[in-house]
Formats: sequence, structure tokens, C-alpha cells
Amino acid sequence: MPFINVRDLKMYYEIRGTGPRLLVISGTGGDLRRSPSIFEMAIAQHFKILAYDQRGLGQTSRPDIPYTMVDYAEDANALLDAIGWDRCLVMGISFGGMVAQEFTLRYPNRVERLVLACTSSGGAGGASYPLDDLAHLPLEEYVRCIIQLRDIRRHGIWRDDNPAQFQALFDETLAGLRVGADEPGRHIGACRQLEARARHDTYERLPDLRMPVYICGGLYDGIAKPLNLKAMKEQISGSRLEMFEGGHLFYVQDPRAFDRITAFLRGDLNG
Repeated sequence: MPFINVRDLKMYYEIRGTGPRLLVISGTGGDLRRSPSIFEMAIAQHFKILAYDQRGLGQTSRPDIPYTMVDYAEDANALLDAIGWDRCLVMGISFGGMVAQEFTLRYPNRVERLVLACTSSGGAGGASYPLDDLAHLPLEEYVRCIIQLRDIRRHGIWRDDNPAQFQALFDETLAGLRVGADEPGRHIGACRQLEARARHDTYERLPDLRMPVYICGGLYDGIAKPLNLKAMKEQISGSRLEMFEGGHLFYVQDPRAFDRITAFLRGDLNG
């Protein structure tokens, strides 16, 4: 298994594929053992992808100390140093989009093009849903809440009308949450990530981004709401915003999404 020492962490990472180098930064609770991982998605056919488990998550170390968004950005920077990537394309998904903002603002010369997917700036631009508010819920109730937040069309009436589809989503979501759930320090790491997430705010600094930026999300996302993405676009000169059919997982729900993301990263769409 590919582990590497990064700052105060033993970090798990994977590099797969061929083509332009692309760093993918994953979302809340991200774990490369969950399926489908980024390597199983359509975008993996076009790039040499570096993905990793962030601090507190997956198979990476879970120190029981306060985490900050700066820590997550510095982790990404140190990982690039460790594997010898000077510059690359960057895509941040959900919480990973928050990390990508902080990383890119601190190290703009390392980023060729930036994709911010289903994420938020925090501050005056609006925050993503406070997932720490759900941490006290019993697991099955938490899953029901997450399913509706990920796609606001999946409310109680929809569940009653589509029991088989809801049960499939429920089982899939629950299985993902159970990956590594009994490992030592897993709960602590997850809580520390949520604490850092709650303090995220890059809004006032976003105008400093000068590279091509593509902002994308789902029309029915209850976690990173469309208004939050529009606020980011207004702050980043020359950025492109596109919304897709779906919710927080729009890139799985709408087959056009990865086609458009790929086109942007390859330079076939202007920033």
C-alpha cells in the first residue's frame, strides 16, 4: 500500500492513469477504500490522478489535535513536494473544494487550472451545510438526513413514492459510512475535520485567484447550495460556473458533468 510521510502524518495516497497531472482532493469523510473512488469514475480515463486520504480520514494518520484549513492546505502542498510534482491541475470536491481554495490561495504557482465542485467559500459567500449539527444523530437517522441533503428532491414524499430506490440509496450510503468505522481514532479524526470545516472562510481572498477556475455543482444540492457557487463566481474574475442535474453528487447523477470538467481541465473551455 502506498504510504508516505507528510508533515506530521503517515499519509495514504494513490497515483493512477496517464495524461496531464491532476490532484483530486476529496470531501468530508473521504476514504479511498470507498467505492466508487475517483479512479472508478469517467474522468480517470483522461488524467494521471493523484488522490489521497486527508488527515483524520481513511488510512491516513488521525492525530487528536485541532485541525485547521491551513493544515489541510499545507498537507496538500507537502504531498506534492514529496512525490515531486511542481505544478498540476487541481480539482476539489465538497470539503476538498474548501481545501483546494486555501491551497491555491497559498500556492497559486502550483495550480494550472482549478475545479471547485459542490463547495462553498464560507463567510459572506455562504457556508456549506453544518454537518457537525448531525453528528449526534443515530446512524440510520443520519443516513436519511444525508440522503435528503445531498438531493433536496429526496424528501419524505419522494421516499414514500419510491421505496425501492430510497432503500438502494440508504444501503449504499450506509455501506460507505461503515468502511473503516471501527478503526481506532476514526471518530476523533472525523470530528476534527468537521471542526476545521466549520471555520472555513476564503470569501474575501477569492479575488486573488488568477488561474482559470471552473465552478460546478448540482441544482438540487442542499449541502453546497447553488447560491454559494454563484457567490464564488462573482468573487473570481473570469471564472466559469455551470450547474448540472442532480444534487451534491451531481458528477455521478449527470453524465455531462465529467465531460465538461474534463474539457475545462484540458483547456477546451475557457476559464
